[in-house]
Amino acid sequence: MTETTASGGSVEVSQSGSIATLTLSNPGRRNTMTEAMWRALEPACARLADDASVRAVVVRGAGTDFSAGADISDLRAILRDEDSGHHDGGAVAVGEAALAGLHKPTIAAVEGYCLGGAWQIAAACDIRLASSGATFGITPAKIGIVYPTAGIERLVRIAGPATAKYLLFSGDFVDAERARVLGLVQAVHPAETFWDEVNAFVQRLAARSQLSIQAMKDIVDTIDAAGAGDDSGAELQNASDHWQHLMATAGDAEAGVGAFLSKRTPEFTWNGGRDTQRRTRTGEPAS
Repeated sequence: MTETTASGGSVEVSQSGSIATLTLSNPGRRNTMTEAMWRALEPACARLADDASVRAVVVRGAGTDFSAGADISDLRAILRDEDSGHHDGGAVAVGEAALAGLHKPTIAAVEGYCLGGAWQIAAACDIRLASSGATFGITPAKIGIVYPTAGIERLVRIAGPATAKYLLFSGDFVDAERARVLGLVQAVHPAETFWDEVNAFVQRLAARSQLSIQAMKDIVDTIDAAGAGDDSGAELQNASDHWQHLMATAGDAEAGVGAFLSKRTPEFTWNGGRDTQRRTRTGEPAS
């Protein structure tokens, strides 16, 4: 187990086979996120990106809660952007961006409370699975702050502007089934079998072609970001060209088609790495 310690809490990384688990841990405080915990997400994600043996990442909270959100007692320091001096993201934005930028599939496994800034962690994951006992709430209006712009933007893309306004304006808590109806989570499982369901799903992802998954993650994210700039069409073509070239040379397609025709389970060997990840037209790594 690798553990990144933080004042009053920790971000822990463990691994079982090809599955890594990133655990938010702040015992006795429903895994409330301190500033150091938010910042610990970046190096933790960097290690996961560099580890070729990791094929999927589960993000969860220690114990029975995902996280009650940012540490309110240190909120101004957590949200403060050092460059602008505004309180529009700060350490939260750093952690959220690191998780969203991880090129491997990420699954938020949510049980118990997922509140405030913790939603930004869950939303930064590719897929969100919830226990039937999970509770979601986005609560800036209850404490008089403006939710970080990056978090609002991601919420609008996931749930749409009307639902985003409903959740942000009211600060109301919603249960897991209501969260599914609103589009916040993709599936809800009974609490008694939740972790069995999560493990089975993640194992399926790990057995799939990582070339296919990482390529489609990049392409979906590029489409999702369309409209952010005039060159969005060129960026999408850049993504397509990059992954089509890799597909032609990596061997996973041959392995998959051959296994299908032979009626056997495919064994995909491509595991990628940062050196195979696409660069955007600005030179930044694509997620």
